[in-house]
Amino acid sequence: EYRVQDVIDYSGLEKDNVFLEGTGAMVLDHIARVAYVVRSNRANDVALERFCTHFNFEPMVFDAVDRAGKPIYHTNVLMCIGTDFALLGTDSISDKRRCREIVARLEETGRQVIELKINQIEKFAGNAIELEARESRILALSARARAALRPDQILAIEQSARLMPFDVATIELAGGSVRCMLAGIHLSRRTPVAAPQSLAVEQSA
Repeated sequence: EYRVQDVIDYSGLEKDNVFLEGTGAMVLDHIARVAYVVRSNRANDVALERFCTHFNFEPMVFDAVDRAGKPIYHTNVLMCIGTDFALLGTDSISDKRRCREIVARLEETGRQVIELKINQIEKFAGNAIELEARESRILALSARARAALRPDQILAIEQSARLMPFDVATIELAGGSVRCMLAGIHLSRRTPVAAPQSLAVEQSA
């Protein structure tokens, strides 16, 4: 149902152990064309630069750690960008100056930045994705993530999107949640092909 005009293949980089995981390592702002990326071996600088050049994104790279000081390797663990809001685990970003730059960049686009604490990140509150539904936007996240959000955070999100929690406890045992299970489609829809009209044949009596 969507138009695919080009296929960009980076698989040849694997031979040199160069990787760029699209679903988890990058959180893309499709409006401002910014690629937010936590520095890790899942997001090689060379591959990231190539991606940003091909798809017209500006890379914004930063470091992030968990409670124990261990590097976080998937950006979507601590960050989710919606139409009118962004969830961001500010406590996990190592460089506070860089953190302020990220917040400012998101706010420049008119989004409300909803800051998440480390305990909320640990419960996958940042691992969510905004989806378009027929009647409204929805925020898909896990039941555990939903329970970790404060009432004021929920109220802020619901100004723009309806929360839709799912129980994915088994998936979360492996360290991922709802966002890790989904990939967005940002392609143009194909124009529906009109059905051929049937031809009526008149028969003389």
